[in-house]
Amino acid sequence: MNALEQKQTEHVQVKTSSHHKRRSARAFRTKKEERRYWIILSSLIVLGIISSLGLLLYNNPVPVDSPSFIPVVERRIVGIVAMLIAAVCHSLSTVAFQSITNNRIVTPSLLGFESLYSAIQTGTIFLFGASAFISFTGLSSFLLQVVLMVSLSLILYGWLLSGKYGNLQLMLLIGIIIGGGLGSISSFMRRLLAPSEFDLLQTRLFGSVNNADAAYFPIVIPLVILVAVLIIAKSNRLNALSLGKDVATTFGIKFQPSIIYMLVLIAILMSVSTALIGPLTFFGFLIAILSYQAAPTYDHKYVFPMAMAIGFCVLTTAYFIMYHVFNSQAVVTVIIELFGGIIFLIVILRKRSL
Repeated sequence: MNALEQKQTEHVQVKTSSHHKRRSARAFRTKKEERRYWIILSSLIVLGIISSLGLLLYNNPVPVDSPSFIPVVERRIVGIVAMLIAAVCHSLSTVAFQSITNNRIVTPSLLGFESLYSAIQTGTIFLFGASAFISFTGLSSFLLQVVLMVSLSLILYGWLLSGKYGNLQLMLLIGIIIGGGLGSISSFMRRLLAPSEFDLLQTRLFGSVNNADAAYFPIVIPLVILVAVLIIAKSNRLNALSLGKDVATTFGIKFQPSIIYMLVLIAILMSVSTALIGPLTFFGFLIAILSYQAAPTYDHKYVFPMAMAIGFCVLTTAYFIMYHVFNSQAVVTVIIELFGGIIFLIVILRKRSL
């Protein structure tokens, strides 16, 4: 072997060796990506905490030494807790939903949660009047809305995912049709309302943390924590489910029962968030897209924390900026939805398909 051949052989060996080093079953391809992940996650958590403290303490009209300072802070804490609940619900449900459907475009909103919520609120004021609509609050009405939304989802899953021909695509199509039908009915009823009733209804049809009631927290918080733990505990299973039915079955996973199990948990989170705060159609999509960019890994054990941190940071920072800089807290969720919708359209146009 001459010197040139020996040099070429050594070059091939070095190249092959470096290629094998790059291939790994770890969650991150390189240490640099892992270090970047933890830096971004830590920064988002710190920014979320700072924004939360800013919402609690900044520009508080009551002096710190005043007896009224604590009650004012407690009222603001309700908003912070509602933001945390919304971030957890939408981040976990959207990422999990996109994983089991193997599609990063669709969101749980396609199953009609927002449309059913709108139909319930509109139907109440249309059929029973403004007085009944105003009194349609409290724990009983909240639980009724959650039960109705979860029940609709269970009927949808049980009918469309059971049996020989059950599939997710058909379920999504039926969900879109049901959501569109409920939306049309709600729109028709709203046109027949008096102007005063219409204005009263609109306050609940826009998602806002101001809609949250602290009386719901003793039920909502334990329920959300329980469902969140159950979803995160199935991170490894979601890793396999995201690869499709054939791969998941190869790993010994019962595909259909696992899909239905995850969809039930997703339905609970989405129902609780919608009933507590109101519709946030593109918020979950915005969180998920940003999470995939910030966490370059397939492992849901790392994607879920990043998604929750981004969701909470987006909400707290947006509310702080709009409330203290632009003095317009009411339009925060509208702007978030606008950005989420724009990003959704950009992704659709780039992928050119669903």
